[in-house]
Amino acid sequence: MDLALNEDQRSFAQLTREFLEREVVPHRAEWDRREQVDRALVGKMGELGLLGLTIPEEYGGIGGDLLTYALTMEELGRADSAARGIVSVSNGLVGTSIVNYGSEEQKQQWLPRIASGQSLGCFGLTEPDTGSDAANLRMRAVRDGDGYVLDGQKIFITNGTWADVALVFARTGGEGPKGVSAFLVPTDTPGFEAREIKGKLGLRGQATAELFLSGVRLPSSARLGDEGEGFKIAMSSLDKGRISVAAGCVGIVQGCLEATVAYAKERRQFGRPIASFQMVQDLIADMSVDADAARLLVWRAADLYVRGEAYGVAASKAKYFASEAAVRAANNAIQVYGGYGYVDEYPVQKYMRDARVMTLYEGTSQIQKLLIGRAETGVSAFL
Repeated sequence: MDLALNEDQRSFAQLTREFLEREVVPHRAEWDRREQVDRALVGKMGELGLLGLTIPEEYGGIGGDLLTYALTMEELGRADSAARGIVSVSNGLVGTSIVNYGSEEQKQQWLPRIASGQSLGCFGLTEPDTGSDAANLRMRAVRDGDGYVLDGQKIFITNGTWADVALVFARTGGEGPKGVSAFLVPTDTPGFEAREIKGKLGLRGQATAELFLSGVRLPSSARLGDEGEGFKIAMSSLDKGRISVAAGCVGIVQGCLEATVAYAKERRQFGRPIASFQMVQDLIADMSVDADAARLLVWRAADLYVRGEAYGVAASKAKYFASEAAVRAANNAIQVYGGYGYVDEYPVQKYMRDARVMTLYEGTSQIQKLLIGRAETGVSAFL
């Protein structure tokens, strides 16, 4: 067992941290208040290679391995989870799906643009009535000549109002997962509308939207993969996406730990720094252990993927533990900061608000437990 990172992995993680300290950390509070990340950040992240991390070099990416991607997601989560979501969805969910299932024409059309930041992708799976029950989505894609007509609605779609292409999942056949197909929908297609969702608890700078598709006409060449493969594509994407979310949560825990240690050394009560108080060290110790444990779960899942072994359950374990650990760490950080932790002059309240949704999207904590329980017992508890 070798847990050492290679030089390329260490260098890219350090490069990413330096970039984020310069381009994101000084602005994250302002972006959070105005509920919008500066759009110029997308191009800058593209130039650095963040948006093409897992895209092959022949399509304009840098062809990084999944562990390098996870390290980068950790740094993004530490800096600002709203920025992490932009990368995780456009590169991790949409770009990777095109790499794995796209035709050569689709790869040539979209991957170089996604890798450079010229175009962003969004992942249109969740619907108002189908969140965890994704196999029973209602959006329909009806055959019309040599193409399809799509009608329906999606909700809570990251990058929804910024995206140039939406990877949309719609029902082309009967009920259940085998009736779902995937489509690459240019967002300027007539009948496509995105409405931004404001007033979120966390990830406020991230462009989250409802999508409305009314009579959207697409050629057959817009379908990603074969008809009926949509659910498989979605679940495959979400398995890797859970590693990304978990890594981002490690970043939240690490950010809380670093901020809390620095504050505890400076803040004085009863004539001495609060870092010398036993109960403060108790909270800090919990954060430190959670950071290491969550990080190792992420690395294990990424390593399994790189070695071509089954990694879905490991991804669920990483996502479950890391997302819950992020909430614990943010809560502990606010406790150490006291009243100051409750105002947005300090980062820990934002970590708390951003962390809370991590236990919900890309599979709730309860769904992850069911997946883990099924793997252990061989019995499905979903029905």
